[in-house]
Amino acid sequence: MNLKKDWILHTNVYEVNLRQYTPEGTFAAFATHLPRLKDMGVETLWFMPVTAISQKNKKGSMGSYYACSDYTTINPEFGSLQDFKKLVRQAQSMNFRVIIDWVANHTGWDHVWTEQHPEWYKKDENTGEFKKASGMDDIIELDFSNKEMRLAMIEAMKFWVRETGIDGFRCDLAFWVELGFWVEAKTALDSLKDLFWLAEADPIDHPDYMTVFDAAYTWMWMHRTEEFYKKNLPLQELLSVLDRYQQLSGIKLWFTANHDENSWNGTEYEKYGEAAALLAVFSCTWQGVPLVYSGQELPNHKRLQFFEKDVIEWRNDHDLHGFYKTLLQLHSTYAALRADSKLFRIHTSGDEKVLTYLRKKDDQEVLVMLNFSAEPVRIELFDQRLGGTFKNLFKNEEVNVNEQRRFELAGWGYLIYVK
Repeated sequence: MNLKKDWILHTNVYEVNLRQYTPEGTFAAFATHLPRLKDMGVETLWFMPVTAISQKNKKGSMGSYYACSDYTTINPEFGSLQDFKKLVRQAQSMNFRVIIDWVANHTGWDHVWTEQHPEWYKKDENTGEFKKASGMDDIIELDFSNKEMRLAMIEAMKFWVRETGIDGFRCDLAFWVELGFWVEAKTALDSLKDLFWLAEADPIDHPDYMTVFDAAYTWMWMHRTEEFYKKNLPLQELLSVLDRYQQLSGIKLWFTANHDENSWNGTEYEKYGEAAALLAVFSCTWQGVPLVYSGQELPNHKRLQFFEKDVIEWRNDHDLHGFYKTLLQLHSTYAALRADSKLFRIHTSGDEKVLTYLRKKDDQEVLVMLNFSAEPVRIELFDQRLGGTFKNLFKNEEVNVNEQRRFELAGWGYLIYVK
């Protein structure tokens, strides 16, 4: 990885659902949350699309962020372009990185290109009309065999880098767009600035996309952990998925919630129940980059509507602020949790229920024990690579693992020890 992009190896990503974040739903209103998010340890802010939304065939009363009407115009719902520039400058002055969602595969029905360049779109073979995107009536697909369209798309992406100074892109449904375009776009845009490229694509299903993107979603892990919890599957089902990820290049993005999952499939508590906190710990300590979605720090127990106003119910007390602060700050500041640091599975007496691993870089070590079962478990560490004194991350207590190798975990419990 480019040394200038070394920050990606120890960053975390916080997804901002701007419409639902505040009653105002504006850039200015969100800015008041920056000090709190900074204190929580957030490093990279990912804004869902900030571009103008198509009105033709829109869903609900407000439409979808992901049905764009102009790639270089700001959504007036959020404020002005100047408001966004001000927010980016403010965030970057506080040492946040800022990335925006980029929806390359499709636009809304009244995007300016539909009038200016209708030849840039795919056509329905039966009707001759613009081709609807798979399963979605409010969006139509662009034709990436058209070289002029590709160049115009790249120029639109350059606009946001030049005009607002953003630090990268989260590329929506990246695998729906041919890989060649992303190669072309990254080459052109990285000449302006060293950007963070995050793909909504699973490296297990699309390993070739990791030759372009810095990081990608772990959709398979997300689905399999839900099945594991609801169907009481054996732990080996999860370990086999992790083994597949370990064999692939690139940084993996781990998460328990995002805008799609929350709105359409349920909150992390609907999906994972008592295992939600355990999986959040995993996301912040396994090799890769953790993602936190708007409101998870509350925690948020409701599905946020997608096409209507449905504000997050913020309270004065954010019960999980400290929980995420501890995890995110450790991930960002402790070299042993960098995405490129070593990971060792640790053999214990409870391997059928407990996932135990050691993260290591130079003289730094983090020992993690995760009980993937509802019953309390006592385990003994067998791995002789472990030695020395460790401190419990969440409690003010130390243990010398040369002398103490037995531990007890509550049902769905977790232990993190830092050397």
